[in-house]
Amino acid sequence: MNAYLFDEELILLGEDGENILSRNCRLAFKIAGKTWVNNHAHVLKPKTFMALDYLVEVLESGDYAQYNTGTAQPKLNKAVCLRIPVTCPPLPEQRAIAEVLSDVDALLGALDRLIAKKRDLKQAAMQQLLTGQTRLPGFSGDWEVKRLGAHVRFLRNGVNSRAELQPEGPVKYLHYGDIHANTGTFVTPSMLPSLPVEKAVSLDRLQDGDLVFADASEDLDGVSKSVEVRDVGAAEVVAGQHTIAARFDRSVLADRFKSLLQFCPAFAVHLRRLAAGTKVYATNRAHIASAEVLLPKTDEQTAIANVFSDIDAELEALEQRRAKTAALKQGMMQELLTGRTRLV
Repeated sequence: MNAYLFDEELILLGEDGENILSRNCRLAFKIAGKTWVNNHAHVLKPKTFMALDYLVEVLESGDYAQYNTGTAQPKLNKAVCLRIPVTCPPLPEQRAIAEVLSDVDALLGALDRLIAKKRDLKQAAMQQLLTGQTRLPGFSGDWEVKRLGAHVRFLRNGVNSRAELQPEGPVKYLHYGDIHANTGTFVTPSMLPSLPVEKAVSLDRLQDGDLVFADASEDLDGVSKSVEVRDVGAAEVVAGQHTIAARFDRSVLADRFKSLLQFCPAFAVHLRRLAAGTKVYATNRAHIASAEVLLPKTDEQTAIANVFSDIDAELEALEQRRAKTAALKQGMMQELLTGRTRLV
């Protein structure tokens, strides 16, 4: 389709949607060239005394919740948009401010690409190292198929809902929601809410190295989701509602490698094949126990776990750097776009 409405540099400002209420989502975008725009965006063209790139930054920094005119659906109507105040320094200063903020955007973009590349490398490494297709230096010998049920003890978990939990307390409680919400592969007591002591009397206490699965997921990708418990120390930790807590023989599954079990293709495929349900996919102890997984010896498992630990540390450092850069940009916008700080 060759039809288009515009063929020039313009600004798109979202007209409706949840982004209007969020300060963490971008609402204004620069467009250039032949463009077709639907009826869910405002198209803006700056007047001659306003630099387009500068106005994009001003609009990006806006708090649009105060301009919302919708009820069921957040909305910015045209009349409200025209009342949005814009600080307007001289054109040369506008262009200088836009250039400074554009440089920060370029850094953020570079960090995003680096993070994406690092994640792709991690995924590729998992496909190679967790299947034995690629071996780390110094390791040889065949991997062996292990039936997990012969090397595991399942622990008693609670059935308490989120509403029964407390922010603080001596007994930490691992709810299945904490597993799905976790972006990593492990949990520590400090990351968890607490269960009243009297409700935890009959529950098994978790130890370092215990692996806890979510037994229910809304999608197949979450079926094998699990976390390994670490740094328990003197704390008391119990597994909670919709979880399966497993204590594996350390001579078969090494600590820290256990958290990677969910990424082993054969194990994940096995659980997803057995998962039952329509709206929710369910996993049970028998599913986990019946899994047969090709495994190296524990010293090689530990070496593999160290590789992914190093990758995760690099990713965390990059993500922290990106977060700091994004916060820096927000601070710069608050200063430069309001005139509180002027460029030399």
